[in-house]
Amino acid sequence: MTRYLLLALLAFAGGAAATADVTLELDAAERDWLAGNRSVSICVDPDWLPFEMLNARGEHEGIAADLLRLVAQRAGLQLDIVATSDWGQSMAFSQAGRCQLLSFLNQTPVRDTWLIFTQPLFTDANVVIAREDHPYVADLSALDDVTVALPVGTSVEESVRRDFPRLRVISTDTDAQALALVNERKADLTVRSLTVAAYTIRREGWFNLKIAGQLTSLDNQFRIGVLKSEPVLRDILDKAIATITPGELNQIANRHAPIRVESGTDYRLVVQIVVVFSVMLLTSLFWIGRLRRLNEQLQVKSQTDPLTGLANRAALDRRFARALEQARRYSRPLSIVMLDIDHFKSINDEFGHQMGDRVLKEFADLLVSGLRGSDAVGRWGGEEFLLLCPETSSQQAVAFAERLCEQSRALSFSTGQTQTLSAGVAELNATDTVDSLLRRADAALYRAKHEGRDRVCCHAPDEQAS
Repeated sequence: MTRYLLLALLAFAGGAAATADVTLELDAAERDWLAGNRSVSICVDPDWLPFEMLNARGEHEGIAADLLRLVAQRAGLQLDIVATSDWGQSMAFSQAGRCQLLSFLNQTPVRDTWLIFTQPLFTDANVVIAREDHPYVADLSALDDVTVALPVGTSVEESVRRDFPRLRVISTDTDAQALALVNERKADLTVRSLTVAAYTIRREGWFNLKIAGQLTSLDNQFRIGVLKSEPVLRDILDKAIATITPGELNQIANRHAPIRVESGTDYRLVVQIVVVFSVMLLTSLFWIGRLRRLNEQLQVKSQTDPLTGLANRAALDRRFARALEQARRYSRPLSIVMLDIDHFKSINDEFGHQMGDRVLKEFADLLVSGLRGSDAVGRWGGEEFLLLCPETSSQQAVAFAERLCEQSRALSFSTGQTQTLSAGVAELNATDTVDSLLRRADAALYRAKHEGRDRVCCHAPDEQAS
């Protein structure tokens, strides 16, 4: 049986995947419809990352946004976004006929009353999220007197209210609010998309939450909802969706929340021929192992920068605190190196953000290849990287950083141009905290930038960071 598991968080930059031109085979009715309708109105969820959102400029961003733009491009259509305050208002506008399309949603009996649906664009698992001390949940119907926080107007809310009437539903406006209630012990569980849950847990730092079960019967099959009055439009969109390749789908998903498909063993034939005790044992072992793997993957995702694969800011903070504690306890040297890619904005401006992402990955590979056994590296933010160098004096860290600068000058980047680094070095002193050591390294980096870039500057222990 197929399961959809998150492998690593992602690049959260927007933009549709580059694709080859595709010509749809349309019948006469579909060609006539397009001749008179070159744009269609669409309502979306304005706050549902990483799937979709409306940014401050009213632009549609996220996995759904990129997929919908690709479908519209293939169909020869322009999407006109109808701005709404939340998903509830988007649903209301759709029911009132104010938008011809409704973005990225599951098909349900309630929605069938006014919509027809395309084929699925994207499949995603729904999982049970609980606090870390909650036992695993194999079957929601076995629970009694349990509170479940669910965003209002979602297909999961509709299904849970219908199929599990003994559960007490607490309605929220957003996924983040539902997860927050569980985090604050104001609700026992929530049932949400694995993609959204992992993204929100990482963003908010709610690492005391875990995956407590998976509901295969509620897996998401995200489609486009089309007003019943527009069957020809639905047929055109279906033909456009059929042209999207797995590679294109993965490229779009990986820009926001990388996903891979993982095949597991189907135990259905086994359980039909074993005794009841064996069925119970196998089922328990399957769920325990599966949930352990899901939680291990969630933990990895929460500590990994999705673009470069390096440790993210949260993971670096934890490693930094441990390294500083060990250096103090054993009176050993500890240095850090703050690195910044010179003129990175010009790369994005001249070559585009996709090339900028590629250069960031190439820099990350360069840094990893130069690490010693005890060093750690992570993406600090934007085009900045942080190196933790235990057992290293400031002089040794400067020499290390200068080697990295030399390697950067010699590396053949995808831009075809030379890319340089600026670096700031600081060594732990007797009075330093994590913050003060970072400030001194940052001050050294600022000086390297100010003095002309492509160089390493060191902040002496007795200097004061500005």
